[in-house]
Amino acid sequence: MAGVPRALEVVRPGALTTVQDLGRPGYAHLGVPRSGALDPAAHRLANLLAGNTADAATLETTLDGTAVRVRTDVTAAVTGAPCPVRIDGRPTAWGAPVRVPAGAVLDVGGAVEGLRSYVAFGGGVAVPPVLGSRATDLLSGLGPAPLAAGQLLPLGAPAGPPGPVDAIPLPAPPAELVLPLILGPRADRFTDAALRALPEACYRVSAASNRIGLRTEGPPLERSDGAELPSEGMVLGAVQVPPDGLPVLFLADHPVTGGYPVLGVVPEDRLGAAAQAVPGIPVVFVPVHRHPAPAPGTRGPRTR
Repeated sequence: MAGVPRALEVVRPGALTTVQDLGRPGYAHLGVPRSGALDPAAHRLANLLAGNTADAATLETTLDGTAVRVRTDVTAAVTGAPCPVRIDGRPTAWGAPVRVPAGAVLDVGGAVEGLRSYVAFGGGVAVPPVLGSRATDLLSGLGPAPLAAGQLLPLGAPAGPPGPVDAIPLPAPPAELVLPLILGPRADRFTDAALRALPEACYRVSAASNRIGLRTEGPPLERSDGAELPSEGMVLGAVQVPPDGLPVLFLADHPVTGGYPVLGVVPEDRLGAAAQAVPGIPVVFVPVHRHPAPAPGTRGPRTR
């Protein structure tokens, strides 16, 4: 359809659907977090299936999916949390490139397992970049707002044909989220008894979790020193403990500074599973003193 702009029209925005890419690293000194896809492996895979480069922008859905009408023929792919996918009401493949004809509605349903699905379109979602990224940052407000009904999203020119993929392993979360925790820099602010008990303590993912941080419910960690700390830098994967004693795992939209003590840091390559952890899933923190080597063929506690 020559002359028709490449674009999507949002039919059903879903509970929270945002535009995400690989984020905007390097701006923490300006108070800007990295942002970007919470499950970068799923984001990269969706782009590969759609024929895009890894940094093309996708749609990140939360829990109940989204639906969009395409204005031109386009290749699309859905990965991340497994979910039903339909084109004009007809079932189509999850985890594979599909052709969506002009005028058709691509409906990405609610997650069957996990929490967040990623929807890639050939050419990527081409909203204007901010500080080199198209990612929506819920904390700073940078990037496009979460999707709204009737919104138009431009698409870029296709970069190439769909990439070859032999198999798509299901990314369902485990029965419990086991996270290695590199202790420091403020582990000495907690009692020895609290640190010894940490590997056996059973936390659960709180419903208050979001793109900023995975909040937990469970036994509060006892402080050995209740003195206030000056604000200091926060990194992706930091586990901060606020006054209620319940650990908070910082995710992509986290603040870049904070004054509550940081118990330790979860390695970045283990955070993808946290993106798919639904409320109520048990969380176990395993203290370590060095970066744990990833097991062959795995990405933290869930196999990709």
